[in-house]
Amino acid sequence: MQAIILAAGSSRRLRPLTDNTPKCLLKVGSKSLLERTIENVLENGISDFIFVLGYKEIMIKDFLDENFKHINKTYITNSGYKNNNNSYSLWMTRDFVHGNILLLDSDILFDKKIIAKLLDSNYENSLAVNFTDQLDEEQIKVILNNENKVLKIGKEISIKESAGESIGIERFSSYFIKDLFSILNRKISKENNVNEFYEASFQEVIDKGDSRNSIYAIDVGELICIEIDTVLDYENAQRILTLK
Repeated sequence: MQAIILAAGSSRRLRPLTDNTPKCLLKVGSKSLLERTIENVLENGISDFIFVLGYKEIMIKDFLDENFKHINKTYITNSGYKNNNNSYSLWMTRDFVHGNILLLDSDILFDKKIIAKLLDSNYENSLAVNFTDQLDEEQIKVILNNENKVLKIGKEISIKESAGESIGIERFSSYFIKDLFSILNRKISKENNVNEFYEASFQEVIDKGDSRNSIYAIDVGELICIEIDTVLDYENAQRILTLK
C-alpha cells in the first residue's frame, strides 16, 4: 500500500504563519504536522510515500530528506498550485500509483489509531468521518445509508441529512483508484476542470453504482482529529495537544 500526501497549497488563510513556512511544516507541540502524519503512517506499516508539493516545496523536500532518509519517497511538483485544487494534485499521482492507497491531506492533526481503524475495517474503500451534528457549510459532509455506506459527499450537501464530517483520510482499492483516475483525467484533460475538491470525483465514482466501488464511513469521532485551515484552528490544535 502507498500513502499519498497532498501538500501543494499556500494556505493563505493561515497567514502570517505561512508567509515563510508551508502549512505542513508548522509545529504543533514539538513536531510539525507533516512529521506527525508520516510517523502515524509508518506506525501502521506503510513506508511507501508519494508527496505532491508546490508552495515552498524545497523546504519540505529538505525536511523529508533530512528526517526520513529511509522511507521510499516520490516527489511530484504541482507548479500551478495557485490556480488549481486538490483534485489536480491527486490526478498528478496517476502514473506513480501501483496498488491500494491511503490518501491524506497534509494539514491534519490526528491520532494514529484513525489509520488503524481504516486498515482494520472490512471495507476496501473507506473514509474517516467524525460523526457529529455540529456541522457548517465549509466542512466536507457525508450522507449515509443505514449501513454507513456513503451516498453523498461534499460541501454543498444538506447539513440536516449529513451524518458528519469527512476529515481528509481515505483508504481506496486499486479498482476504485482506476475509476477515480479515469474521471479525474476526463475532468482535467478534456474539460479543464482543475479547481475542484477531489470529493466531487469520489461522488462520480459512487454514482456509477458499481458495488465494488462503494465507500463506507468509519466513525473516528472519539479520536483527536483537527483540520488546520485558520490561525484559530492552529491555536485550538496547540491547546488540545497540550491537554492530551
